[in-house]
Amino acid sequence: MNIDLRAFAYIDQLQKQMAGFIGSSARGYYPIAGQAALFVEIAPGIEINSITDAVMKKADVRPGALVVERTYGMLEVHADSPADVKEAGEVILDYLGCKENDRLKPRILATETVERLNPYMSQIVNRFRAASMALSDETMHILEVVPAGYAGYAANEAEKAADIRLLHVSVYGASGRVYFAGATSDVHSAKKAAEDSLRALRGRE
Repeated sequence: MNIDLRAFAYIDQLQKQMAGFIGSSARGYYPIAGQAALFVEIAPGIEINSITDAVMKKADVRPGALVVERTYGMLEVHADSPADVKEAGEVILDYLGCKENDRLKPRILATETVERLNPYMSQIVNRFRAASMALSDETMHILEVVPAGYAGYAANEAEKAADIRLLHVSVYGASGRVYFAGATSDVHSAKKAAEDSLRALRGRE
């Protein structure tokens, strides 16, 4: 079966909120801040099971999130040692018979910044968020990217760059989304860091 490598992104150091978000929303082995991680997305989705099995047998990492959809499959693994996470990545690439740059290059579909959140809008956002709460009068930013697996990478880079609070991260499906909020200047710094990090990843169009 032909397997398409859609997203493949190393995280050198999970930030506190991103690690907490994975722990609150995933059903695997929860990561902690400071660990290295890897997000992978493939198609068709069912093949992520075989990939996970290969990784668990050959690399010293733990799976934090595994999502199997009909179209796409997503896996996140993490470990204390960045070398172990790199090894997991090599296992995946060997299994697929490809190189890292054979992944799809991230494509930013939309970005939107909302300043001085209306109290009612903040309440709507809080109904679906899985991390921190959006507060009225804050600035909120939304980033949408494909493939969806890159959303976790972008969220971690945003948190690394500025004093923002993650509201929600969606790392699977037709597209990925990142919501974060804070002071306007911090949100703009985080926005730039997230977008620059995605544009820096090489891959096929």
